[in-house]
Amino acid sequence: MRLVNHERNAMDLRTTPVHLALGSRAKPVEGFTWDPEVLQAYSAAVAADGAEGRMVMIFDGDGPGDHGEVHPAGDELVVCLSGSVTVTRDVDGVPDRVLLGPGEATINPAGVWHVVDMEGPTSILAITATLGTDHRPRTDTRPTERVGTPSPEEAP
Repeated sequence: MRLVNHERNAMDLRTTPVHLALGSRAKPVEGFTWDPEVLQAYSAAVAADGAEGRMVMIFDGDGPGDHGEVHPAGDELVVCLSGSVTVTRDVDGVPDRVLLGPGEATINPAGVWHVVDMEGPTSILAITATLGTDHRPRTDTRPTERVGTPSPEEAP
């Protein structure tokens, strides 16, 4: 894993996230994986950015998320690029759900646990404050109740 100072070629944000650093710098993260050693190396490489650093990445999926996560250092922006996604936040022990369709976004506030469930093939863009991010295994079931903006199929 290494941060690149100047990337002139096209990048696939699914495999090469971009770190938004202090000084309005954008640095591709080459060799990024979800391996604990790589995550530790990434955290060390961007530590000087503190709570202001952000990771930008696209995730593709289909089905319920297998873990919850929390970002204590800052808010996370989640944008649905295609498909449909339900983001469920734990707000004082009460599930707060929002359904997103293409082009729609939601903000997960700092310090709030959340899970992401993709409905069919879906792509999302996440801009995440990664400092101190924590994960935990998913223990609840996929949400059946929908809240938020209806998809075109659900609209009256």
